[in-house]
Amino acid sequence: MIFVNLPTSDLERAKSFYTSLGFTINPLFTDENAACVVVDENVFFMILTRGFFSTFTSRDLVDPGTHIQVLNALSRDSREHVDSTTEAGLANGGKEHRDPQDLGFMYSRSLEDPDGNILEFVYMEPQAVENGPGEHVAAQAAE
Repeated sequence: MIFVNLPTSDLERAKSFYTSLGFTINPLFTDENAACVVVDENVFFMILTRGFFSTFTSRDLVDPGTHIQVLNALSRDSREHVDSTTEAGLANGGKEHRDPQDLGFMYSRSLEDPDGNILEFVYMEPQAVENGPGEHVAAQAAE
């Protein structure tokens, strides 16, 4: 299981944003300091208030709106799913971090949550997942 901890300045806003992406909240691990966002059965975002987040480290927290610490990339099952997830986030307080990237074998879009944490939604062609991108690119060039 993977738990990604992300800081927020507004927990209710963050919960609304992440559920708009199609994720759910696990109420057993959610209170006034944190929300457990269920991405899938093995991946969870722990959205933590900045004050609560700071209890887990002696280091200063960065402002994700101005500094980047990590890019969280999540696979989607189609290009359309990448677009629909990103569009849902844009409609609920997110903003596009950069232009969509289409490499032929891989398509992605980057979305900032309302706090500035960056999520990348990615679709990769099954052939590229199985054999690496080179074979997919060569097959496309031969067509």
